[in-house]
Amino acid sequence: MQIIACNDDFAPQILDIFNDAILNTTALYDYKPWTMETMRVWFETKRQHNFPVIGLVNNEGRLMGFGSYGQFRVRPAYKYTVENSLYVHRDFRGQGLGKILLAEIIKNAKDQNYHCIIGVIDAANDVSIGLHQSFGFEQVGVFKEVGFKFGKWLDAAFMQLTLQTPETPVEG
Repeated sequence: MQIIACNDDFAPQILDIFNDAILNTTALYDYKPWTMETMRVWFETKRQHNFPVIGLVNNEGRLMGFGSYGQFRVRPAYKYTVENSLYVHRDFRGQGLGKILLAEIIKNAKDQNYHCIIGVIDAANDVSIGLHQSFGFEQVGVFKEVGFKFGKWLDAAFMQLTLQTPETPVEG
């Protein structure tokens, strides 16, 4: 297994993982599968803002999972806060890959001098909530019935990790 920086070459495999999450889980509150055009825009946004796309590949070059982060909110004062996401391919779940990905997300956020990482997780996803808690994320709130998927209302748990970076934050 190897940790890599994913580029556009991995778009089809990332698309497969995203679409499985959309169609079969509440990890993404989307209804319709994404397209390659969606992936093109997604990668371009990551590049423009210097947000990493971290992948785990096996010895055959198959993407087992990936993680990233992006802008939390558009207001300038949120510039030191990012929202993370990570997904493990259905064939590789339960093998500890989420821990590796989340550790890399946190490392990258520190290296880029972010101060807070926010995770927005379906409140019924005990595995993801437990994973984030194991890295020091605290649940700071639950938004009740903010999503509707698979015929039921969904609650979104907000998890937060505060980092000791940057040393000298500035406005503007």
